[in-house]
Amino acid sequence: MTAVDLTREARKRQRTLVTPEGIDLRLEIASVGQRLGALIIDLMIIFAVIIAFTIAAAVVMGSMGRGSGEMVAVIWLLGLFLLRNGYFLAFEMSARAATPGKRAMGLRVASRDGGRLRFEAIFTRNVLRELELFLPLSAMLAAPLAGGGGNVDGWIYVLGLIWCAVFVLLPLFNADKLRAGDLVAGTWVLRAPKQKLLRDMADDGAAHQPHFAFTPVQLDAYGVKELQVLEQVLRNGDRPTVRAVADRIAAKIGYDRGAATDLEFLRAYYHAIRGRLESRLLMGRRRKDKFDVA
Repeated sequence: MTAVDLTREARKRQRTLVTPEGIDLRLEIASVGQRLGALIIDLMIIFAVIIAFTIAAAVVMGSMGRGSGEMVAVIWLLGLFLLRNGYFLAFEMSARAATPGKRAMGLRVASRDGGRLRFEAIFTRNVLRELELFLPLSAMLAAPLAGGGGNVDGWIYVLGLIWCAVFVLLPLFNADKLRAGDLVAGTWVLRAPKQKLLRDMADDGAAHQPHFAFTPVQLDAYGVKELQVLEQVLRNGDRPTVRAVADRIAAKIGYDRGAATDLEFLRAYYHAIRGRLESRLLMGRRRKDKFDVA
């Protein structure tokens, strides 16, 4: 695949999200290959933990004697259940909204409506993973232990493979690369590549700061939420979005930019409003958004 093909494929995965402030943000949907790579990494981590846990259980059983075998087995099964179901839930509920596998692939889970990622959504998408993948795999592994006939075991393997294939291949047949858990929970997986540190962006704004002078009233027009949105706009660097945001802010605060470019104005305003909010925070006053007038 050539670089042109890769660029075209990336553009197909781009989506637009309009914030409540009317700002147009560009998002990129994770590809099926990226999601599969993240899942493989996570499963390898889970299997490594299971192996370590099994060795530890064997050591404990050996030290306590054969009479403790049933109790150790129950603890082992309980630990396996909690690991399998709690791994994805715990990591995706964190601030990064991503498991180690997703972080390694530069991905994160997000709500499709642009709102906050809620526990119910994370819980639902991970419960569905149990039905999509772990349940049929468990049935396939348990079939030989159940003592059924060869034909029965064969049918269980065939049905299990068909079940897994239907759900695993589902992202190939929808534009947003959603699996069943995403469809039900209202989530999607986005590309979230590593960005430069915020300090670099603040330094860029500081370089342009001497050319701009903002009054306290102009800096008090927005709060922390709008500052975060402005940060995302600057990181993305999409020219039409930068221009639209610069025009909107300049009109709202009544500022004449003169000959300054849109990017210079936004960087300087970002640096100034960030300093304003940080100084107020030191005084014990945190302004959540532009509607917070306390």
